[in-house]
Amino acid sequence: MAAYELTGLIRYLGQEDWQECFGEVLGDHIGPALEAGDISFEDLAEMIGPDVAMTLWGCAFEDFLGQDWDDGRNFVDVYLKRRGWKEGPRNSAYMRALKASVMSLYEVSDIKPGQSLMARDLLRGGEPVLVHEGTATRTLEQWDRIAARLVPSDGKTILAGGLLAYSRGACEDLAANLYRALRKRRGKAEFPKVDTQTLHELAPMFTLTWLFRTLEDMARQMEGPALFNGDGEDLVFHEVCFPLAKGVTRKTVADVLDGIMALRPENRSFWNWLKEPSNPVGKAGRDENGRFLRTEMDDGAIVLGTLDLKGRQLRLQVNSRERAERGRAMLQAGLGDLVRAPLTQIMTPAQAMEDRRTHGREVSPELQIPPEEEARIIGQMLERHYRQVLDEPVPALGDMTPRQAVQTASGRKKVAIWLKDIENTTVHAQGSGGAMAAYDFGWMWHELGIIRLRK
Repeated sequence: MAAYELTGLIRYLGQEDWQECFGEVLGDHIGPALEAGDISFEDLAEMIGPDVAMTLWGCAFEDFLGQDWDDGRNFVDVYLKRRGWKEGPRNSAYMRALKASVMSLYEVSDIKPGQSLMARDLLRGGEPVLVHEGTATRTLEQWDRIAARLVPSDGKTILAGGLLAYSRGACEDLAANLYRALRKRRGKAEFPKVDTQTLHELAPMFTLTWLFRTLEDMARQMEGPALFNGDGEDLVFHEVCFPLAKGVTRKTVADVLDGIMALRPENRSFWNWLKEPSNPVGKAGRDENGRFLRTEMDDGAIVLGTLDLKGRQLRLQVNSRERAERGRAMLQAGLGDLVRAPLTQIMTPAQAMEDRRTHGREVSPELQIPPEEEARIIGQMLERHYRQVLDEPVPALGDMTPRQAVQTASGRKKVAIWLKDIENTTVHAQGSGGAMAAYDFGWMWHELGIIRLRK
């Protein structure tokens, strides 16, 4: 990014009447968010960090550089006419190029850290553009999306200073805002097609959409994410302990448990409690930001809980109040007088994490899995999973299977977006150095016949 070329412009901003003009543009970019939160720019900087706040300031400043005011004046033109002799041809050319640039949303790929990336304009279309960039390429991942200005400089294309990394949620917000601003009914496309002049007029939308989503996500993280099990029930861990009645042997209890249809034995002291095939997976309507936890057996059977028979106790472990009640009733009906009244211990996800952190032990080096072996195991697991997914309905594809969706042109585009989202989410979940991040999803593109869309 070439912020250093703008030193003279920034200093000149404090002279004459340009401060008021810039204040109007800055207000368009962040004012509604400040008003909604009843905060000042200084408060915002403290919340999101001074560097990020200055990036937002930079987005507004770059937009300001392209504005023509009522008197026909443009800040860059006036500055270069009066002081261009101090800048030289290189900086002057960059300022004129930045003045003509527009903010758009780009999908990045083929990232070479410290060197370059390919950027595909999601709003205006066209082929990906080679962008020479040293800083952002060290943090961006494949298929990330950024709001940025691409500027020609010294025969290359570079990124301007106002760059915002867009999450998937922010992208959805931006698409909705664009359709609303253009007064278009949302069609099949993820984003509407937008011309350059319209992008110039809608520049503040990129900053505001990013800022509102960021502040909402920060507030949600402070509250903690909503967590649910696969049936949409609030995730709260329950351990229900049944003491064995006097004189009852573990063998007697195990024989009864083996006869309960919903229980699948692993051995004579451990059972998985499985959802009945006729009972469909719950699809409770939950907040889109809630996280769901579902456990499955190798054959796809859904695990509702586990039973562990140790010493003189039978322990049922489940992850919701509803399952604890159902499991308690099932076991009391089956075991009757073989067990006494149960005791229940309850733990929230936060408490469980803290307990694990406090009482956890370091794994000895002898028991650690070598990185290459871990990558191989995870790769096999992911391939088994995704080979199955290719033949299962996917909500993002209109409840069609990926193999069905790729039979049409519009379906192929949806599948490409879906695959990119899977790749990008996997990298961010593990970090660029994680074992899952090393997995190559290329086979899925080839298998579905859409490798040409992987760009």
